[in-house]
Amino acid sequence: MEFKDKIVIVTGGAQGIGRCIAEEFEKLGATVCVIDKQQGEHFVGDISNKETLERFAKDVIEKHGHVDYLINNALPLMKGIDECSYEEFQYALSVGVTAPFYLTKLFAPHFAKGAAIVNISSSRDRMSQPQTESYTAAKGGIAALTHALAVSLAGKVRVNSISPGWIDTAYTVYEGSDAIQQPAGRVGNPLDIANMVLYLCSDKAGFITGENICIDGGMTRQMIYHGDNGWTLNQTDNGNHHAVPLSAIGKEAFI
Repeated sequence: MEFKDKIVIVTGGAQGIGRCIAEEFEKLGATVCVIDKQQGEHFVGDISNKETLERFAKDVIEKHGHVDYLINNALPLMKGIDECSYEEFQYALSVGVTAPFYLTKLFAPHFAKGAAIVNISSSRDRMSQPQTESYTAAKGGIAALTHALAVSLAGKVRVNSISPGWIDTAYTVYEGSDAIQQPAGRVGNPLDIANMVLYLCSDKAGFITGENICIDGGMTRQMIYHGDNGWTLNQTDNGNHHAVPLSAIGKEAFI
C-alpha cells in the first residue's frame, strides 16, 4: 500500500492508537493532519467544541485543498451511571459521535476521489462491563453512524469502522491468563488496528463499505460458562465476577 501525497486526518492522534495510525500513514508517504487536545506540534483543540472543529477543517482545506482519508479516533470519556453527570455524558457523545459526524459534514465537499473514512469504535459497542455507559454509548453510536454515512455518501466516500478489543498502547507482552483467555493467544497492540486502517483506506478495500470490523483476538466470539471447557467463576469480595481459565487460577484474568 502506498499513500504518497495523500491527505489524512486523524483525531486524537497525539498518542496511543491514533499516534500509531498517523505514523504508519507517514511512513507510506502521506501528509497527516492531527487534532488533539494534548499539547504538541499538531492542531491543538477539544473536538467536543463546534468552533474548534470548524477552525480545524478550515485550516486543513486552506493548507491542502482536499482530504483523502478521515480517521475518527479520539477517545470519549468513560464513566458509569452511578457517577456520570448529564454534562459528562453529553461530552462523551460530543467527542465520540457528534465530532465524527460534523467533521464528515465539514469535509464532505472536499473529499477526493477514492476517499475513505474509518471510525474507531470498540468491542464495547456489543458488550459491556459495569459503569461504562458514557463510553459504551459513544462507541455504539459511532458504529451505527458508520453504516448511515456509508449509505448517504455512497459512490463518493467509503465509510467503515473498527472495533478494537484489548489493545495495550505500551506494547506490553502479556503471558499467562491475560494472554490465554484470548483465542488469538495474546493481547493486541496499536499496529493491529493501524494495519486495518491502512487496508480499509487502500484500493484493496474498494468493495468494502458500511462494515464494522472487530479486532479483539476473538474475545467476543468466545462463549464462557462456569464449569465448561476449563472455565471457572471466581467472585470477589465486592461482588464482581471474573471468569478465569482453570490453568490460570491464582493469576488475574478478566472477561
